[in-house]
Amino acid sequence: MADVVRVIDLVKTYYLESVTVQALRGVSLTVEEGDFVALMGPSGSGKSTLLNQLGCLDRPTSGHYYLGDEDVSQMDDDQLSEIRSRFLGFIFQSYNLLPQYTVVENVEIPLLYQGIKLTERTREWCIHLATLVGLGDRLDHRPMQLSGGQQQRVAIARALVNNPHVILADEPTGNLDSRTSDEIMERLQQLNDTGKTIIMVTHENDIASWAKRVIRMRDGHIETDERNQHRTIGKALAKDGVNFNGFSQLPVNV
Repeated sequence: MADVVRVIDLVKTYYLESVTVQALRGVSLTVEEGDFVALMGPSGSGKSTLLNQLGCLDRPTSGHYYLGDEDVSQMDDDQLSEIRSRFLGFIFQSYNLLPQYTVVENVEIPLLYQGIKLTERTREWCIHLATLVGLGDRLDHRPMQLSGGQQQRVAIARALVNNPHVILADEPTGNLDSRTSDEIMERLQQLNDTGKTIIMVTHENDIASWAKRVIRMRDGHIETDERNQHRTIGKALAKDGVNFNGFSQLPVNV
């Protein structure tokens, strides 16, 4: 498999009044296409800072970050915005849904950011994604009418709408109970099984056990980087009639 992410000697330093914080201290790693990586570590270890770098939400103080063949660490704000909208999908702990929008309208949002005109075809695509995550009967519901797990499913569908190269998940089960967390992780695992690359921050060992690879950070360094020998294998979600087979063959551009 080709490398979809390559980070070389990444340093991130924050200057807070008289305090200097070295959040990343020369981090290097590669992530192959189709991998599923969990980033772990205590508070202040650098895992969230690294995820922000990978998501092009911040620039490094020094070092390089290649997304595919592009060195995004050298790009300006407009270029980074373009990379985020076209090649990355984001799943947040707090869902970040717009309360006045329906399920389908929330899924459509990244297309609006790309300047894509919403048509019947784009709506069909968003309905298709909502159905894939088990929300085919909730298309016109608004976030307040959904459970936490259902809201996170909307966030997953929204992250997929631009068929991203990499899905970045920041504590995607942090607000959910254990049963719902397992359900969300099964869906992420199914997406990964179709070839989607996922990089996920978590502080929970049971959530990290779903990943193929676990990277543990401490004090801005990678402490360990290991293949997961005890990966959790989820049950088929046949009860929802959800089938991700063939998802990786869906069109990149709607």
